[in-house]
Amino acid sequence: MRILGFMNEQGHLADFLQARRSQLRPEDIGLATYGERRRVPGLRREELAMLAGVSAPYYARLEQGQSRNASREVLDAIANALRLDDSERAHLHTLARTPRRGSRAGRPRAEHVTPATAALLAAIGGAPAVVIGRRTDVLAWNRPGHGLFAGHLDPESPTSPARRPNMARLVFFDEHTRELYADWPAKARAVVGNLRLTAGRYPDDPLLAGLIGELTVRSAEFATMWADHRVLACDVADYEMRHPLVGTLTVTQQTLQNPQGNGPALVVATAAPCSPSAEALALLAHVTTPQEAAEANRSAGTRSV
Repeated sequence: MRILGFMNEQGHLADFLQARRSQLRPEDIGLATYGERRRVPGLRREELAMLAGVSAPYYARLEQGQSRNASREVLDAIANALRLDDSERAHLHTLARTPRRGSRAGRPRAEHVTPATAALLAAIGGAPAVVIGRRTDVLAWNRPGHGLFAGHLDPESPTSPARRPNMARLVFFDEHTRELYADWPAKARAVVGNLRLTAGRYPDDPLLAGLIGELTVRSAEFATMWADHRVLACDVADYEMRHPLVGTLTVTQQTLQNPQGNGPALVVATAAPCSPSAEALALLAHVTTPQEAAEANRSAGTRSV
């Protein structure tokens, strides 16, 4: 049974290879077609196999999910043929290492903020910062982080698992968040690409599968982006934001994670020193202090009426 493009009997590897092969056109690699009509989008399996230097039957088995023992050298050759970038290449290797589904997945462990991460969040001070779980749940934020990313929500909501905001849901379903990003499609693609990476690492996580299923059903935009099988490691990215309190600013969002990549991530927003955007962040840090925040929210509400 196929569950919304997230899990199927052939596995992530087969889906990823099929999708990426279909996106690579013959002219991209200098392959002459002499005007022939092609029945499939992108390269044929035998063409991709030739580029990778592997036999066509072997590649077909790999793409059909019938072979799970590809060597690192073969995977690198296929990655070169598909013209994958570093993140996509790493994702390919992750998918190839993922075991077949069969055993019942255990109950996912609850995600929480470690004391070390909580101390780091407090030490950051005036820079907006948010702690994000692997399913994009907001586990914690400092006051500037709440003010920058979701000032319209209850600042205490991350403390309750039942009320925690989810960044993927906010990006696709929340009008405030959609309007916050000047280039919303770029932010949406980053969210989808990061979820693809996470799905490859945790193929048996039912809560992650449920989130992706919900997003696919409720958002045609998400479903389209998900079907592309694009992956994106959101380590550093610049975004222009249109904030209701401090105006337009450009921030660099940096994602900090432990070396194993298996715990919550800390997302910190900064701006170029001495820039108007840095001044906007400083103003945001000021208006999100407890006393100033109430007055700023009242003023914003008055202006919106």
